[in-house]
Amino acid sequence: MARILLIEDDKSIAEALILGLKSQGMMVDWFSEATQGEMALQETMFDAVLLDLTLPKGDGMTVLQNWRARHIDTPVLIITARDAIANRVAGLNAGADDYLVKPFALDEVIARLQALIRRSQGRSLPEIRYGKVAYHPQSQQVTYQDQVVELTIKEVAILEQMLTHPKQIHSRASLEDKLYGWQQDIESNAIEVHIHHLRKKLSNDFILTKRGIGYYLNPAHSS
Repeated sequence: MARILLIEDDKSIAEALILGLKSQGMMVDWFSEATQGEMALQETMFDAVLLDLTLPKGDGMTVLQNWRARHIDTPVLIITARDAIANRVAGLNAGADDYLVKPFALDEVIARLQALIRRSQGRSLPEIRYGKVAYHPQSQQVTYQDQVVELTIKEVAILEQMLTHPKQIHSRASLEDKLYGWQQDIESNAIEVHIHHLRKKLSNDFILTKRGIGYYLNPAHSS
């Protein structure tokens, strides 16, 4: 499950984007002001950003430049009415990964956003394999020992995060950030429940616990 930061002051456009992105299994945090959006990416990990340029309390181009100056390399897709070639060149030179002029088709926004996320996370390949577990990013299908495993959206999101960072220990807080928006209430044991279900559906020792630190993939299952 990709977590998207949307910075857009037009409520109707924002609501349409949120509806479309959620239909693709993405989670969206929306801010309508430049200063709020800029702070959000400094405080929380997102998979990609949809950034308007004309915003209250600031300008999207300045927000982008500030992020890149702080070495924040999260993929950014600019969505704007500024259609001059000079504006597009300026946006890309400021560090944007893609540039889309309004009005746009929702399907194109989603396709471009998904492509940016795949490239940034090294997921351009059709399959990610860790031993007997295989994950297909395009379809979000998971197989274990070549048999399809039915997972919930949140279980897929956790597994995807771990498969794309197989040598990393994932804290509960980092997984919560991946799965839940700022406005969502989170049960204190929500991550533990999802991990428990993944172990039952895959293998009891496929995901190990580093007490007090987090969860990681069992190296013994890597081949």
